[in-house]
Amino acid sequence: MPPADDDIQALIEGCKKNDRKAQELLYKRFYVSMGSLCARYVSNQEDAMQVLNDGFLKMFTNIKSYDAGKASFYTWVRKIIINTAIGFLRKSPLAYTSDLSDMKEEISIENHIIEKINADELLNLIRQLPAATQLVFNLYTVDGFNHREIGEMLGIREGTSKWHVSEARKKLKQSIMMLHSKL
Repeated sequence: MPPADDDIQALIEGCKKNDRKAQELLYKRFYVSMGSLCARYVSNQEDAMQVLNDGFLKMFTNIKSYDAGKASFYTWVRKIIINTAIGFLRKSPLAYTSDLSDMKEEISIENHIIEKINADELLNLIRQLPAATQLVFNLYTVDGFNHREIGEMLGIREGTSKWHVSEARKKLKQSIMMLHSKL
């Protein structure tokens, strides 16, 4: 059972005082959800753990600047982890393109096919996407950022963000259809 908001607030206050036990408990509280977030952005487990730990370090370093009036603590931590993942991915060249020529095609997959795929299989298919496409797809589809926000975060045009989402859907459809033919 997750701790109540009062419990989290007490942990935050402890972390602001560099209380190691409070830091450990806060880390454990958000480890699974933030670890899953990292796994969506970074393809291998070792790099995902690096991003997770770097993100938590940033969180603990900047926890005094957390303002409960502006956002929930979960939202604040999530933003730090996403920005840490983006920073990590920027260290390796991501191939952004702006070819909008194939965006006319509507991507759809029949529900009975989707129902046969479990979350781990879908995550593995997403991880097979090119890194830039995977990043934009996760930001848009999973984390709910709009194309303008994604463009600002990554320094790309809105149209490029839209292209990556379209490309991801097209490639995922192909991969799912191939997987379905094997089921």
